[in-house]
Amino acid sequence: MASARRAGPGADARVLDPTILLFLVQDGVTNGAIYALLAVALVLAFAVTRVILLPQGEFVTFGALSLAALEAGRIPGTAALLVAMGFAAAFLTLWRARAALTPALWLRTGLGDVAAPLALYALARALAPLKLGVLPDVLLTLALIVPMGPLIYRIAFEPLAEASVLVLLIASVGVDLALTGLGLVFFGPEGYRTTPVFSQSFALGPMIFSAQSLIVFAMTAALMLALYLFFGRTLAGKALQASAVNRTGARLVGISTAFSGRAALAICAFIGALSGILIVPATTIYFDSGFIIGLKGFVAAILGGLGSYPLAVAAALFVGIVESFSSFEASAFKEVIVFTVIIPVLLWRSARGGVLEDES
Repeated sequence: MASARRAGPGADARVLDPTILLFLVQDGVTNGAIYALLAVALVLAFAVTRVILLPQGEFVTFGALSLAALEAGRIPGTAALLVAMGFAAAFLTLWRARAALTPALWLRTGLGDVAAPLALYALARALAPLKLGVLPDVLLTLALIVPMGPLIYRIAFEPLAEASVLVLLIASVGVDLALTGLGLVFFGPEGYRTTPVFSQSFALGPMIFSAQSLIVFAMTAALMLALYLFFGRTLAGKALQASAVNRTGARLVGISTAFSGRAALAICAFIGALSGILIVPATTIYFDSGFIIGLKGFVAAILGGLGSYPLAVAAALFVGIVESFSSFEASAFKEVIVFTVIIPVLLWRSARGGVLEDES
């Protein structure tokens, strides 16, 4: 089965033979595995908090660029950003409770929002010049990025928890733009890529798999399994599920929806940072790369209905394959083609009342 496309008179023909077809599918599935992680995070955030988490892509960027900075022996700008977020969250917490401040609240806020980020900043400042290797750098990157999820929720979304989905979406856009700008401030306009942990390749028939792509598959599968066990076997996971199903009912049985929102965004930040760590050895990441990567995860989440994890994963693999074939057939329009896929789904959901109205 082969097909050819000619761009114009005198142009070289591109023949889609079986070998190229297999390579395109492989590349699409690899990209789709990352989009699947982002789509699952977006579905989780929307289910628990009703927030369409557009900044999910920025967690990817911050994770990737923080790891690149640590590998180069520099203190990542996200360490200072975490401290600033901690101070902002502490101020807002104390301000909201100003009529009933207690020593316990002062202590909890001081330790959790101020002392902990400062300790992580000091740790990054001490360890970054030592260039300790991949594993310490990865762990430190996760330690810097994961707390940003709950802090962002407390600063931007918790005060609007009872607002409409549209208001939450507007806040999400504002947070995304702010984080993109801060990414430029902290990391500059240059792109970065880290050294792959394993540079070997493995042949399986006509297919050649890089070690990095196999790591992506393995980590994606492991994380999906961990999320399945977390939501199905742990009390905290079941509490998050209850908050997603019925926020009012969850509150009536003693489940804190504020805690659920913070926990959900912590998981989203972890997934985003891990995704960035996985892709930065293979792809040059810029301060604004998270916007496009996050949008592709968003496309997958929308195709999956913003409510089903398996459908989101399947849709993400489909988006990855569409992107791969688009790069081969019309590389200049690959982003347009990927985002065009969402239009029929949006039209169909609009005819049914729309995502925002259904979930308000």
